[in-house]
Amino acid sequence: MKFIIDDANLEKIKAIYSTFAVDGVTTNPSILAKNGKQPFETLREIRAFIGPEAELHVQVIASDAEGMLEDAHRIQKELGMNTYVKVPTTKEGLKAMKALKAEGANVTATAIYTQMQAFLAAKAGADYAAPYVNRIDNLGANGVKTAKDIHDIFKKNGLKTEVLAASFKNSQQVLELCEHGVGAATISPDVIEGLIVNDSVAMAVEAFVKDFEGLCGKGKTMKDCL
Repeated sequence: MKFIIDDANLEKIKAIYSTFAVDGVTTNPSILAKNGKQPFETLREIRAFIGPEAELHVQVIASDAEGMLEDAHRIQKELGMNTYVKVPTTKEGLKAMKALKAEGANVTATAIYTQMQAFLAAKAGADYAAPYVNRIDNLGANGVKTAKDIHDIFKKNGLKTEVLAASFKNSQQVLELCEHGVGAATISPDVIEGLIVNDSVAMAVEAFVKDFEGLCGKGKTMKDCL
């Protein structure tokens, strides 16, 4: 499963990159607005940091297919042709996905709440389909199950599209999709940090250090013990 950061704050992105093995960054209009800078100023900074080969997913804003294509072309011009253009999975969005794939673009179908949306996006050629796990839960359905179902639909129908699960609230949701073998997950920095937090682990490490210092002296490590 690819592991992608869902944020546009460069300092947070740098902090995650310094610790975790990640595959890129996803953004959306709300994330960009929260960051406070002009969209392409932020996105160019992110692209410069993660490099030209890492995945960067950027969403169109226009609501009609023609406008979506114009947005996509600007995104590609500014950030590179390998940037994934995020397109909402609406009727106009499906039309735009088909056109973009005919041009050879990388496409991420977003705003997915149902299995059929994802199937139609895959038929339109999308490289990724992004179900909103926690938002689906908030509607009274099961977001993890929906993402798993979409993954299985793709495999059973011979579709190359991969799931890019989004909108997580906890590490358990991430774990379940990792166990199922979905293609990718895009996760906010706070949830990513929570993946490694474990009081039992911290206590075990603390005990190891205490025992070692009892043998070798306070502050000693393997680099300076006898």
